[in-house]
Amino acid sequence: MTVQLLSTKQAAEYLSVSASFLEKDRWRGSRIPFIRLANRAIRYRICDLENYINAQVMYSTSSYPEAGGTK
Repeated sequence: MTVQLLSTKQAAEYLSVSASFLEKDRWRGSRIPFIRLANRAIRYRICDLENYINAQVMYSTSSYPEAGGTK
């Protein structure tokens, strides 16, 4: 099985967010799993990005987490 790894920039494009969003997510405690290959070599698996997307599905605007809360 071959696993395709994406750079931070590629993962950001895949999610339609900024690279800064992913960098801040890692700094805050990472809701999106990542792989550290070396000190500055961060990679993301597509399956983890898809799982993150699926976990964000909402069915009502009242489903949003409370302001200031963490998910």
